[in-house]
Amino acid sequence: MSSTSAQEVVVIDAENLILGRLASIVAKLLLSGKKVVIVNAEKSVVVGNPRRIIERFKRRVQLRTHYNPEKTGPKIPRRPDGILRRAIRGMLPRKTPRGRKAFKRLRVYMGIPPEYEKIPKIKPYEATLKNGQKEFIYLEELSKQLGWVR
Repeated sequence: MSSTSAQEVVVIDAENLILGRLASIVAKLLLSGKKVVIVNAEKSVVVGNPRRIIERFKRRVQLRTHYNPEKTGPKIPRRPDGILRRAIRGMLPRKTPRGRKAFKRLRVYMGIPPEYEKIPKIKPYEATLKNGQKEFIYLEELSKQLGWVR
């Protein structure tokens, strides 16, 4: 079984790939039964006005409850690899056994780990950042604005 699982590993380089489009492509791969490894998660981009993107994420991080304002709301990741995992998780049916198994087949790394340096990496064309895209922010810059310290 280890030989078949080694063939099913898909390594994706997230450099200059759009976060949402990459997440949907990876979710489809995971649901089809493949193991997916994403490297360079901090170099993926979110397209839009950077100031508005930062404000939207900050608002989500600072959610409070009405009955006890000291408690924070949902636990939102601040690290780039966590933000990317969270986006992919949102596109999976994670409350079903099939979705949970698919999410366990996902690995997201910042940078390139030594065991994946020599493996050929793919870059899905649908998720690439085109020259016509106007404004964007890298996931690493967004994380620093949210309070992540590397």
